[in-house]
Amino acid sequence: MRHLLSQLVPLQMKRALRRVWPWRHRPLYGIRVNYMDHLVGDGSTFGQGFVLYLRNRGMPKQARTFEWCAGPGFIGFSLLGAGLTETLCLADINPQAVDACRRSIRDNVLATRVNVYQSDNLANIPQSEQWDLVVGNPPWFSVEYAWGEATDLKSRDLDWRIHRTFFSQIGGHLKPGGIIILQENNNASTSETFRDMISSAGLDIVFVEFGSKARTPFLHIYYLGIARRGDAVPDWARGSIFSS
Repeated sequence: MRHLLSQLVPLQMKRALRRVWPWRHRPLYGIRVNYMDHLVGDGSTFGQGFVLYLRNRGMPKQARTFEWCAGPGFIGFSLLGAGLTETLCLADINPQAVDACRRSIRDNVLATRVNVYQSDNLANIPQSEQWDLVVGNPPWFSVEYAWGEATDLKSRDLDWRIHRTFFSQIGGHLKPGGIIILQENNNASTSETFRDMISSAGLDIVFVEFGSKARTPFLHIYYLGIARRGDAVPDWARGSIFSS
């Protein structure tokens, strides 16, 4: 019935209503995730591949997961709802994204299981936050889009400064054996793009899934698995599980 009514409401009226009340929501694995259209990045689309991918890797339920560059938390809330993590930490630099996460925490009565921080990268996150799993769908493009100049802050990481800062800060928040998994795009990078900055931060790449060795002229999603150097990598995170 709701779908039928939405078809009957003129597009102009929908746009007017969203100006008055811009908040929307999407159900993901039993969790109502709140958002506004301008906050939506790729976590709501490509980022939803994390659940199936981690299940295919045989990842056991994690005690605490962090979503980097969370936006409204589409990836993190999906992992929580799908039973892949017991608790969740979210962070974003945008106060409206943080407000969206807080609305979702309130609406789903998750205050005892989810924390959110407004933070420029990890600068405002307390050292007491320690994570078993870190996931993210960060800005993919350092300078250029495949289709022109990248001006959207959700898509652009000028000279890879956001990535570089993240790698330099994340090690202190990883529990022993903690794993980072980032969803990147071969249209903008390869694993070699990040290898030196990862290594300089005392981290190592432990797998590259679906990655091309060269940049592609089209969108091509890959997963980059990272661990702290010297840590024992859990069995589920060792190497690629699909041929690339």
